[in-house]
Parts: sequence; C-alpha cells; structure tokens
Amino acid sequence: MGKYVVWFKDLKKDSIAIAGGKGSNLGEMTQLSLPVPNGFAVTAQTYKEFIEQTGLKKQIEQFLSGLDEEDTTKLQKISDQIQKLIIETPVPEDMAEEIVDNYELLGIKKRDASNLVQPEEVFVAVRSSATAEDLPSAPFAGQQATFLNIKGKEHIVDAVRACWASLFTARAIYYRQKNKFDHSKVYLSAIVQRMVNSEKSGIMFTINPATNNADELVIEAIFGLGEMIVGGEVNPNTYLVNKATKQVKKVEVKKQDYGLFRNEKGENVKRDIAKQDQEKQNLNDKQIQELTRLGKRLEEHYGRPQDIEWAIENGEVFLVQTRPVTTFKPKTAEERSRVTTEIGK
Repeated sequence: MGKYVVWFKDLKKDSIAIAGGKGSNLGEMTQLSLPVPNGFAVTAQTYKEFIEQTGLKKQIEQFLSGLDEEDTTKLQKISDQIQKLIIETPVPEDMAEEIVDNYELLGIKKRDASNLVQPEEVFVAVRSSATAEDLPSAPFAGQQATFLNIKGKEHIVDAVRACWASLFTARAIYYRQKNKFDHSKVYLSAIVQRMVNSEKSGIMFTINPATNNADELVIEAIFGLGEMIVGGEVNPNTYLVNKATKQVKKVEVKKQDYGLFRNEKGENVKRDIAKQDQEKQNLNDKQIQELTRLGKRLEEHYGRPQDIEWAIENGEVFLVQTRPVTTFKPKTAEERSRVTTEIGK
C-alpha cells in the first residue's frame, strides 16, 4: 500500500473515507473473489493533500464564499473557474510518480518476464468516487466525471486531476449547498481500473425495480460500452429472471442500431450493429445464468438489493460496479402474510 494509492485487494466496503462509495464496493467485490477488473484508488486523502499543498483550498473557498446557488449564471461561472484552476495546477511530483508507477503495474502480466522490463500500457477507466457518494442519505451518484479508455502514463495523472475538478461541477456545487454539505469536507477518490473492452454491457437489479418484486431479478443489456445505457441513448434488451430458480420468465428485445465501441486508436466511436443482430436477443442462456448467480451472491453478501453494472469481453463476464437499490421498499409482515394466505388458498 503506497502513500497515495490503495489497490482494490486492500479495500473493503467500509473504506468509504479512503476510496468513496465506488472504490470501497470494488474492493469488497475483489475480496469476495468476484470477476472484477483489477485496479486501484488514488485516495481521497491524496486529493485533500493536493488542494492543501498547492494552496487551492483557500482559493476554492474564496470562490464559493457567499455564492447564491440559485443564480445559475454565477454558479456556472464559478464552477468553470474552479475546475479550470484545478486542471491547470500541476500535481506534486511524488504524487504523480506514485500514480504512474501503479498504472504501469496494471500492465504487468503474471508469468511474463519480458513485461517486467517494459510493461504494456493498458487501457483504463478513471472514475470519480466521492467520499459522500452513494450513502443512503446522500445520493451523489452520477455527479462526478468518468473517463474511459485512457492509455499512457502521460494521460493518467491528467484524468485523475480532471476527476478531482469534477467535484466542482455546477450540479455538484448546487447539490451540496442545497443539502448543507460543507464543500471542504467532501473529498474525492479517483478509481483507476483496467478497462473492459465490452462487446456487451448493461445493468442488473437484484429486484424488479418496476414492481418492487424481490423474487425477480432484471438484467438490461446492450451491445458495446455501458455508457450508452447509463445515458439512456439506446434501449436495452430486458431479461426478467426468477431469482430462486434462475429461469427466464420474460425477454423483451429492443432494436439497437448502433453501439459505442473502442477503435484501434483507443477512441470511443459509435458503430453500427450488424443488421442480423439488431433485433436479436443479445445475451445467451449461459450469460444470463452467470449474471443471475453473481447478482444473487452480491445481494446475499450485502443483505440488500443491488444495482450492478457489468460488462462482457471475449465471452467473459466482469462486474464493474455495485451499489444499493435506494428505491426498494421491503414488503411489510402484513403484506407478506396476505401473499402467503392467497398462495395457500
């Protein structure tokens, strides 16, 4: 464990103060030996040290002092100024060096001696994980930035710093002020994770969010990278699964004309889906079964329904995120007994 970086294997679900909600859940899933792409968290304390050591903290406080968050024009202007300030401030050398060294370790393949000398530069996703994110009382999710398919040591530190800057988007500033969160007490961990080059990806809910039915699991799947499903750009195929038997109860296929894929240069490009696949079921039975197994395992481990992001590369299923489903309301004892009585009739 370095001074500025902690690998997933050394994190667990109560590491929120170090790695935020996202990072601590990735650590927890890694501890459970689930198929999580390897990676590390640039700790929240590193961000804190960065803004203190460079004098940014005082400047940010001055910018935010007396800000009326309802003045949209002023809010946007202040947000842009703070983000620009962070992005243009050099990261102290020892910090930058440790981030780059750990990025290079991600490219070392086991049992490959030549790689130790010249590690392969791998594609990574760099995601923001705020220390107050995804807490039941504070849904910060989605307020900070994500950078996909980042490659090369000269780009890693830039992506980490851009994540730090995204703590001050207009939306994030507004949300904190409205909810009386002290800006100076919310820190951000940047998660650096090997990028899954997904041929398919999606979301899985370990309950049915539409009906609040805890006996059903819902898988939503698209071709390509998951950003398109998160952003609502394409309609996913939906698979409704009986959680107990793993039987597929219902399949809804939606036409998908295009998806987001990584090209040879590592850029995310929209690509047309082959005509014969556009209206075809995009997950096979084996993949549905494997996702269901992993979803049940996570729900049992956390003791509550989960909202899971997954991706498939070369036929292999990977988990890239899990968080609690915040909308779930368990049935009351009275409702449960009424259902049992009706079943017994």
